[in-house]
Amino acid sequence: MSMLSEAGLAVDCAADGEEAVRMFHERAYDLVLMDMQMPRLNGLDAAMRIRALPNGATVPILAMTANAFIEDKRRCLEAGMNAFIAKPVDPETLYGELLHWLMRARGPAA
Repeated sequence: MSMLSEAGLAVDCAADGEEAVRMFHERAYDLVLMDMQMPRLNGLDAAMRIRALPNGATVPILAMTANAFIEDKRRCLEAGMNAFIAKPVDPETLYGELLHWLMRARGPAA
């Protein structure tokens, strides 16, 4: 959270997957960083639930996990996530992915 806040981003944090889905349902977000290992509802299931919400079809969802195997990445993409960031997080990689997906979600400059 501190890395994101230091970059000037407004950050909310969910304690688990169910809270993440509830928060997304209640508020519009520009991007979601989804931890894969969460209690009550894992990141894969939370991402699929967010994608099923009316405002969840296009928001970028980036997976974050210590499981950096090809199979894990495939499962994340199949669940509707846009990208995969391995832990421990490399700041340059994180900021690069955030910039890419936030700019892409924003669309062409007017």
